[in-house]
Amino acid sequence: MSTSLDRTLAALADPHRRRIVEVLRDRPCRAGEIAQAVGLTPAALSRHLRTLKASALVEESHPEFDARVRIYTLRPAPMAELKTWLDEIEKLWATQLLAFKDHIERQAR
Repeated sequence: MSTSLDRTLAALADPHRRRIVEVLRDRPCRAGEIAQAVGLTPAALSRHLRTLKASALVEESHPEFDARVRIYTLRPAPMAELKTWLDEIEKLWATQLLAFKDHIERQAR
């Protein structure tokens, strides 16, 4: 497993951070919008956003009209890597379960 996948899984282990990802799934949002949607204080949200940025799941930008405003957006690459890994794990389990099924059916004959 890659280091970036480890960071992604660690970041997504927290339910608040998963909720933030769900909020950002629909569109980029300001920090205040995320805090309201998730029900976190600004300080708590800041800690979670820092973790999500460190894991490269979220990126921060500033609109040209106001550098004080921060817009958060999901980055697709970490989730694509996670999906690829999950697909590989699913194939492994499907193969294992099929072999187990075959074994049971042979035993039943």
